[in-house]
Amino acid sequence: MRKITLIFLLCFFFSISANAGTDGENSLSKKNKPESVKDCFEKVNRGIFAFNQALDNTIFEPLARGYRHIPSPIRNGTGNALGNLTNLVTVPNNILQGDLKAAGVNSLRFLVNTTVGILGIFDPAAAMGFEKKDKEDYGQTFGRWGMGPGCYVVLPIFGPSTVRDAAGTVVNFVGGDPWFNVTVANDTSYFNESDFYITRGTSGIDYRAKNIDSLESIEKNSIDFYASIRSLYLQDRQQKILNSKKVTDTMDDSDWEEIESK
Repeated sequence: MRKITLIFLLCFFFSISANAGTDGENSLSKKNKPESVKDCFEKVNRGIFAFNQALDNTIFEPLARGYRHIPSPIRNGTGNALGNLTNLVTVPNNILQGDLKAAGVNSLRFLVNTTVGILGIFDPAAAMGFEKKDKEDYGQTFGRWGMGPGCYVVLPIFGPSTVRDAAGTVVNFVGGDPWFNVTVANDTSYFNESDFYITRGTSGIDYRAKNIDSLESIEKNSIDFYASIRSLYLQDRQQKILNSKKVTDTMDDSDWEEIESK
């Protein structure tokens, strides 16, 4: 209960401080323009980026290539189940952003797919008319409230981020992610810590497997791979905060994590 109270106090604080002086969508657009985000720690960021690349080349990419050999129905079902879990973070952020309609749809999707869809492996909710909505997170919510992105940062393992988005990630670990709460923070007889790390690890491998060719193409055609990834990430975050349907030439409309070369 104290964690939940802390989250809402943090959100209230950010809401007050962020909304002071904002003037609607134009202000949001200006604050989140990729070119306006400074790379204050570029030397450090490039070092962490190189570390992440080495880790990817050594561990994640080989695992992802092996994962690709799993029959597609199994991979699709796994991706669906992992996506279903993201509703646990999306719904509270829908509410915090004032989008109660999306919160209702995502809640119904989670309930239907978790039960009838066998833990989210299948998507009967879509057949019932509850179409999939965009994912939301606390970084996006802070952005919708008018909080600027701050400096661009690269996090070990997690990858591209900003100061604001990193703060949003911290919220997940202080009670904002119900899946983290029932597995890691409050071990129960049904779930334990390993369940959280297995799902997060599988999600990372699933993402990497979907984007092997795309990332290779971006790296091959980039003069500066680090700068290309930074630009793609910042553009995607701007579009998500503005709830824009416009996408970059190298990204689809579902998630920064699913890059598609066209």
